[in-house]
Amino acid sequence: MKINIKYFASIREGMGRSEEQFETSAIRIDSLRIALIAMGEPYAQTLALGKAIRVALNQELVSSDALIAENDEIAFFPPVTGG
Repeated sequence: MKINIKYFASIREGMGRSEEQFETSAIRIDSLRIALIAMGEPYAQTLALGKAIRVALNQELVSSDALIAENDEIAFFPPVTGG
């Protein structure tokens, strides 16, 4: 299925782009992230499993076990801190 991925803040900088269309067979956010990491750099370092990364699905914050579907928008961004 085809999905749209957006990257924000330091993740956008690490990826070298702000968005892309991606073809995947993953059905959950966590399996999508693993599939992206398996593609090598820059995905492997930027989206590494040990890094705290927030995810939004169609502009709503979700957990890593959220289901994804054709044409969904997935956004990856770092945790936000206030000050």
